[in-house]
Amino acid sequence: MQNHCAVPNCTSAKSDPQPLFRFPHDPERCKKWVEKCQRQDLIEKSPEQLYRYYRLCGKHFVTSSIDSDAQSTVLKDDAIPTIFDTQSQSQNGQVKRSKETTKDDEMKSKGRKKVKKSQAETTKDDVQTIPEEEKYKEYLKSLFEVLVLLGEQSIPPTGPGDDKQDGLSSSNFQALLEYRMNCGDEVLKTRHDANKECLSSAQLGPLIEVCEKCIREKLKEEVKQNGFFTIITDDLVKISGEWYLPVFLRYVDQSNCQGERFVGFLSFEGDGDALAEKLLTEMTDEWGLNMEQCRGQAHSSSGTHFSKIKTFAAKLRERYPMAVLTLKSTHTLNVSLASGMALSGVQLVMCTFKKIESFFSQSPSLYLELEHAISIFYPEKEEKANELKEICRTSWTGRHDAFEVAVEILEALLLCVDSVHDNEDLRWSDQITHDALEISKALTDFEFIMALIVLKNTMTLTRALGKNMRGGATDVHFAASSVKAVLHSLKEVSDNIDVYHEFWNDEAVNLAAALEIPAKVPRSFLRKHQTELGTVHPESYYKDHLSVPVVNHVIKEVSELFGEEHLKALRCLSLVPAVIEQHKSAEPEEENMQVFKDDIPNAGTLSAELHCWWVKWSKKGKGETFPSSLHETLQLTDVKFFPNMLAVLRLISILPSLTLEDSCNVAYKRFKMYMENMPDKFKSKSLALLNMNYDVVCDLDSMVEEYMKTYPDREEAS
Repeated sequence: MQNHCAVPNCTSAKSDPQPLFRFPHDPERCKKWVEKCQRQDLIEKSPEQLYRYYRLCGKHFVTSSIDSDAQSTVLKDDAIPTIFDTQSQSQNGQVKRSKETTKDDEMKSKGRKKVKKSQAETTKDDVQTIPEEEKYKEYLKSLFEVLVLLGEQSIPPTGPGDDKQDGLSSSNFQALLEYRMNCGDEVLKTRHDANKECLSSAQLGPLIEVCEKCIREKLKEEVKQNGFFTIITDDLVKISGEWYLPVFLRYVDQSNCQGERFVGFLSFEGDGDALAEKLLTEMTDEWGLNMEQCRGQAHSSSGTHFSKIKTFAAKLRERYPMAVLTLKSTHTLNVSLASGMALSGVQLVMCTFKKIESFFSQSPSLYLELEHAISIFYPEKEEKANELKEICRTSWTGRHDAFEVAVEILEALLLCVDSVHDNEDLRWSDQITHDALEISKALTDFEFIMALIVLKNTMTLTRALGKNMRGGATDVHFAASSVKAVLHSLKEVSDNIDVYHEFWNDEAVNLAAALEIPAKVPRSFLRKHQTELGTVHPESYYKDHLSVPVVNHVIKEVSELFGEEHLKALRCLSLVPAVIEQHKSAEPEEENMQVFKDDIPNAGTLSAELHCWWVKWSKKGKGETFPSSLHETLQLTDVKFFPNMLAVLRLISILPSLTLEDSCNVAYKRFKMYMENMPDKFKSKSLALLNMNYDVVCDLDSMVEEYMKTYPDREEAS
């Protein structure tokens, strides 16, 4: 990376220090820069090489090319260098044109030399001070460039040596710094040779924090430019021994494409309203999010943290009423409903599901063992056996029908894990046999079987709703109209829970008998209440502590996740041409769109515009194909002539309950990949942000300025 201007004979670094600007990423604009600066040796270099290693100083740009709204000195996106001094220009900035003799020219030249020397003598102190500051900036740029590279590639800066010594002499970060020095980074080498310094973990920390802050600032600006957004959180994660809440933002960009960004982790230490207040304060004050623009929220959490997440969601809605609570599209409805229950039996089922998924991911041979067991239990039903085998090859524990599948393969699954644990042919490792034993213990617990049966029968009523919510626009539109019927069915079960529980109990007892498992009350409950109660019958216990709470929880959650405002927003999917074509006899209801009345450009023309939109798409020509998704509808060239429809479509597109197109759904995949692949001891909440947003262009100059502003004493100390 150069620390001087790439224009030949440019003396700005010596006589007139100027800010340096990277060559642009855009190939066409980069080519124009190369042509303007007249460097033949740069023609063959790629835009990426030019961006990384070459700069032009501010001397070559007109004032109008500088972005005056930015906090630091940055160029506008279309800036092209136009100012280039010729060799005949005077050093003091005065260009004199005349037709005098050669002798006069020589005299002027000598005069200019004297002036230059005089200026150098009078500003000697300044010239000595400025280069030191520039060298320090270039040094910091080198550090940030290495840090960004490591973050983008998901490589931890620290190394094994950190546990043994304070320095990072054996770390990845230090190794790359040494590589740069060996490749000719003189500023880095000079500083290292002079100070013999080797960055410690404490010194590396501020660099990482500044890097995180600058990346988040970029993301915030990106979201701000695109208007409204929704907030999505995921299950809590543990980093460096502390709990954090992962946060994503969903929005629609200027090209009308859905987007989602991971914006960071919120510390999740505390309880109740105080924790909720702290989370909101961090998002608004520290992250700088304008929550008045938030139009939705979705969360997922296990039963142990469920109440805290609910408190946070309620506080967010109380403070910002437009932030409608919805389902989260990355999780199936049934799995989300079960995960939020703090009941011991349900948590036993969900925890065992995670163990099962982890267990079979250890070796393909384990799948073969399970398939063999399935064949044993379905000897005369080959088609059914093949169907179950195919399902078990997928992540079936996250399916809409996960509980039904678990019941169908339970006997085969138990046979499989018991066989693995016995390990008669010594095929399996100690870890695998231990995991098999843990799963076997859970499967043979009657509380697990009873909870599984209750979940299966209750979630059958919500399965179709959840499946449609993960489908296309037509499916989701239908799902919105089916919520009332689903709630009616659930309430009917609740009103007659005695009858339903009797059937569920019989099913659980019969299944347990097939597995030679006695029906009994959980031992933990008996230990706690042995002096308070007489004989407790399993059937009555599980009705009061499982069936009733499960059904009530599902009713409450479905009612909250599909509130009236959310349902009205989902019904606005009737604007998608394929949905109009399917329901052409009925014009989309304007009443549903009133939920967005304060966010559309002209509410007064909504009715007329809606009618024109319906007329346009209600008649389908022969062989004509209508857009069937929000993404396709937003990409229509004439959608801009319907400003209210465009605004409503953009607002629907940011709902967290709608599944994103594969091309847009990358943030969550990157997050899961980072959390699964990065060893716990190397996970960093700051570098994770960089890794998951590696496509965001990092402005090293902004990082340097932010670092020098935040840690002014570091330069003096160095």
